[in-house]
Amino acid sequence: MALSDASPPTQPPLPEALLRSLEAAVGTDNLLTRAADRWPYGGDNSRLHAPPQAVVFATHTEQVQAVVRGCREHRVPVIARGRGTGTTGATVPDRGGVVLSLERMDRILELDPDNRLAVVQPGVTNQALQDAAGRHGFFWPPDPTSAAYCTIGGNLAYNSAGPRAVKYGTPRDNTLGLTAVTGRGQLLRTGVHTTKGVVGYDLTRLLIGSEGTLGIITEAILKLTPLPEDKRTLQAVYESMDAAAQAVSRIMAQPVVPCALEFMDGRAIEMIRHYSEATLPAGAGGLLMIEVDGLAAGLDAAAERVAAAARGTGCLSVELARTGDEVKALWATRKALSPALRTIAPKKINEDVVVPVSKIPALINGLERLGTDHGITIVSFGHAGNGNIHVNLLVDPDDAAQMKAADACLDGVFDLVLGLRGSISGEHGIGLVKRPFVARELGEEALSLMHTVRQSFDPDGILNPGKGLPPATDTTA
Repeated sequence: MALSDASPPTQPPLPEALLRSLEAAVGTDNLLTRAADRWPYGGDNSRLHAPPQAVVFATHTEQVQAVVRGCREHRVPVIARGRGTGTTGATVPDRGGVVLSLERMDRILELDPDNRLAVVQPGVTNQALQDAAGRHGFFWPPDPTSAAYCTIGGNLAYNSAGPRAVKYGTPRDNTLGLTAVTGRGQLLRTGVHTTKGVVGYDLTRLLIGSEGTLGIITEAILKLTPLPEDKRTLQAVYESMDAAAQAVSRIMAQPVVPCALEFMDGRAIEMIRHYSEATLPAGAGGLLMIEVDGLAAGLDAAAERVAAAARGTGCLSVELARTGDEVKALWATRKALSPALRTIAPKKINEDVVVPVSKIPALINGLERLGTDHGITIVSFGHAGNGNIHVNLLVDPDDAAQMKAADACLDGVFDLVLGLRGSISGEHGIGLVKRPFVARELGEEALSLMHTVRQSFDPDGILNPGKGLPPATDTTA
């Protein structure tokens, strides 16, 4: 089935018996069947689109079970969805079926500061959780750029982290347990309410990042972290991308771990300049945004240790953000970068690759060569502290020759990343977009085992089919 932004293919209606069971499960007001009502739930931020045959909204776990059981009985795909901020097409119903929206499961069920945990439904936004936890002096470390809008369920489905992962880890490191509904319609509870627990296999970490292909998460027990007393934010400017990349390695090799270490190349700086309230230097080849947090006592000394590591060959300046407004402007600039690039280049190809930190200089130099060899403009930025770089290929979709060159360039990007012992996705997931490249990273035995695991959770293949893994018989890219 072709994916597009227009002219959707005609789909047969769902069986009347299934529609009746869905209506019985969630109520008339929580079931959409008209084409115009279903249309907004057929796409995500990948700009791929395919209309679902129905949309249902759940508000509690038992409804999710009923929906999955009904879909299983009729062998109809069910695709769980939050707010659609993903960039890989993981929530696009390319095979039709029922989109199960979890956006109305938006309650914080428990907030327990004494035990440093929160229990939430998947439709709670990241920002809503941060605000609630913050009132008790805590936060949940994962902080994607889309935090104000994205949901906890989506964060867990993709293992999406954000800048703070360099110090505080990803959702896998900050989730204690889950409640999920498998493809059998069975209720699965994983994990613990404690910080230790080794009974059985770690199904919690298995479900996180599985993009709704193993189970639909309906509750999560999240580990909270005390808010730091204070922060220091630094801006370091370099004459070249290579100099900035070398600085990242120096910073991560010294004892003070930044809570954020963000990278922008020279092209990103120039493209974002007129969107930014912060002062961005002219002619800079690279920029680092560095944040250090912790106890107020000794924080200035810690920030100076990081600043000293940031200085070196090719460093033009290292400056401390002096006011709250300066800090806010810097972070607003970073968060505006991806949407600004989409405006400049509507067909940008965005890949969030990840390499060992020490390999960042080699990655940056390799990307420069690939861009030159294929005639493609490449803009790079991202979470340099853990090697997670967003590589953007800016292309004209109406230029067939350029699109062909972009495909070859992207193929080279993945070869470069894997040759540096990296991974083709750091936090955006696989979905539809990266599925053809998965076998290049994973061996045949691993893929075979993953398909077996998937079948155990979802024997009829109804949970988000066609996402994440290539077909079982296709183990070569």
